[in-house]
Amino acid sequence: MAQANAVNCACDKMSTMLASQNDPIVAIATAPGRGAVGIVRISGKAIAPLMHALLGRQLQARQASYLPFCDAQGRSIDQGLGLFFPAPHSYTGEDVLELQAHGGPVVLQLLLTRCLQAAAETQPETGLPRLPRLRLAKPGEFTERAFLNDKIDLAQAEAIADLIDASTETAARSAARSLSGEFSEEIKGLLARLIHLRMLVEATLDFPEEDIDFLRQADATGQLEGLQMTLGSVMQRAAQGALLREGIKVVIAGQPNAGKSSLLNALAGAELAIVTPIAGTTRDKVSQLIQIEGVPLHVVDTAGLRDRFSPGVDEVEKIGIERAWGEIESADAVLFLHDLTRWQTPGQPALATDYQQRESEIRQAMKDCLPATTPVIDVWNKSDSASAESLAGARRGVAISAKTGAGLQALRQQLLQVVGWQSAPEGVFMARERHLQALHDVALQLERARDQLTAARPALDLLAEDLRQAQSALSQITGAFTPDDLLGEIFSKFCIGK
Repeated sequence: MAQANAVNCACDKMSTMLASQNDPIVAIATAPGRGAVGIVRISGKAIAPLMHALLGRQLQARQASYLPFCDAQGRSIDQGLGLFFPAPHSYTGEDVLELQAHGGPVVLQLLLTRCLQAAAETQPETGLPRLPRLRLAKPGEFTERAFLNDKIDLAQAEAIADLIDASTETAARSAARSLSGEFSEEIKGLLARLIHLRMLVEATLDFPEEDIDFLRQADATGQLEGLQMTLGSVMQRAAQGALLREGIKVVIAGQPNAGKSSLLNALAGAELAIVTPIAGTTRDKVSQLIQIEGVPLHVVDTAGLRDRFSPGVDEVEKIGIERAWGEIESADAVLFLHDLTRWQTPGQPALATDYQQRESEIRQAMKDCLPATTPVIDVWNKSDSASAESLAGARRGVAISAKTGAGLQALRQQLLQVVGWQSAPEGVFMARERHLQALHDVALQLERARDQLTAARPALDLLAEDLRQAQSALSQITGAFTPDDLLGEIFSKFCIGK
């Protein structure tokens, strides 16, 4: 009985989900706030009765019409453009009506209310509502319907959000390439070759008399190796696209007065952080988004790292030091800044020894709290004021002057190198972490398949299963096979009205 109830509940949930997906939806499609133009978008099946109630007439398909937008009493709300896109030739694959008005929040809210009100009104001829079940759209629901109605695949749908969120020109162009289908075409090409290879293996299983010689004659090993090579190229470009999408968190760390705030200002090209010769000036993190060759970098300046019990360290600075270590632990890369003028101090060797001892302690603490894969770049600052002896001692890392800008370009290039940026922007398409994970899974399954295929006595059933799982993982990228909960997670991150 309990099992039957569970099945019934699951069926009811599925029926509710499907019904919800068939409901007509409406939303303000432009960003919140004031603007020159604002759009209210409606998508659904058979929206002609609602269109007539809102506009007083039917619109020609894909032709802009200038007309008044009125409330239920016939009073003017605004005047603007009406656009009708009949199914299936629309963004969502359903009938779509767009009302383009002046972009004031009150005007758009009045239009939205009028749409919901007019949809619920009964038609004199039939006694039925003009557009039953019209409701407010959920975040990303218009794009979700475009995906469900085969207007775009899942990678293209994600590229829409990535294009909106792009923080650099390079990222925007890469997202546009994914939206146009370049990434999807690469995946479809891999799928076609993988399916052909599966066909050869399955044929051998179905006809046992055709032994492994059949696969050798078809050069199955060569086909698999070619597939792996192409997959490697796609993975490399996808990894570059992920860098463009996510950006890189770079934390500047070091002892007080090493020049961390000056380096942030130099990289950003603006006076963002306060710079003084007083130790402990920076009490909390200061962040800035910059770009290097189109790659977004979230640069974080932190409080100077010193013993919390040192003379002059108050409670506020102690909190700042704790937060600095928290930022370091979550960094993608760390710039460990050293003060060359304190590394060697002629006539005061004790000061230099104390400074170097503290540097060693900080380095060990970083080693203990950072993953082994997180790069730490030694940056030797104040090269313009350092002695020749100090400069000679800075053998590893990059010597710079945050004051004059010397060495900054070399530092930028090393940052790109350590985080893995290497492709020309023209060859990169936008990608997400789930895409990289799926491609990694495909590579793992293909490697297992290769081990089977090159074995002295291949287990063809295991080979077939490896190839099947590789195809399943690859299909998840474009949404040919995607769990419903993943779809919900993806589209919930979109803005409302998109």
